Amino acid sequence: MKDVIVLTIKGFIMGLANIIPGVSGGTLALTLGIYEKFIQAISHFFSKIKENIKFLLPIGIGMVLAIISMSRIIDASYSNFPIPTTMFFMGLVMGGVPLLIKKVKGQKETKEISSYLILSLSFVFVILLALSEQLFNVSFKADLINMNFTKYIMLFIVGIITAATMVIPGISGSLVLMLLGYYYPVLKVVKSLTKFQNLTQNFMIATVFGIGILLGIILIAKLIEFLLEKYEVKTYFGVIGFILASIIAIPIATINSIQNLEFNILQIIIGLIFLSIGLIIGNKLGDE
Repeated sequence: MKDVIVLTIKGFIMGLANIIPGVSGGTLALTLGIYEKFIQAISHFFSKIKENIKFLLPIGIGMVLAIISMSRIIDASYSNFPIPTTMFFMGLVMGGVPLLIKKVKGQKETKEISSYLILSLSFVFVILLALSEQLFNVSFKADLINMNFTKYIMLFIVGIITAATMVIPGISGSLVLMLLGYYYPVLKVVKSLTKFQNLTQNFMIATVFGIGILLGIILIAKLIEFLLEKYEVKTYFGVIGFILASIIAIPIATINSIQNLEFNILQIIIGLIFLSIGLIIGNKLGDE
């Protein structure tokens, strides 16, 4: 029973991550210590179906509960307490970094230049992604109000892309959604569903988007599993680069998404407290 509760909590945190721009669900799965098993359970779902359901179901329930119950709360937290909220998620990510370092410590590949080149490239990629609006003036707007067949196809494809970023540590699905112009429209659909508004169309949108996410997770899980089997240490160096960059990308995403962001001493002090709480939770759950 304890394992089920812990997995549900971890799934809940992953679900929260997928709502927050700049925070990666894959990163938190890794720092919470369930990433490899999560990938294996998806990739080989039917080979050990009972065991995999027992593992994935609590995580899935936690994620769905987080997305349904916390969308409005997170939106309010970002609007009213952006700095503490941002720093809490930074703490969650930072809390799992020691776990990653342990995975590569002592391996011969840690002395190879190529490993650090992979780390650097993955780091730069995430930073460029976070800064893409400022650097490349990239800005898209999606319309989920007047839906037609073409828009549903696009939504399905965006779901696959979002799933890839959910599974790959360090890349934020919500940040990519924001860059593609789908973040706020999708969040609005989720909010409307929780209020039982416009149920038919919103349910259809959520279903198409969800199927895209499910397919994307399966495809990317296969790729990640292959990389971990063939190039484990180098893959983790890439992941470490992603995660270190995501710690920087989280506040960048907050600054990008909140207009007229104000800094004051009280918010920074409270933010540091929440950063510490996030560190403790991330570190503790990573050891469970």
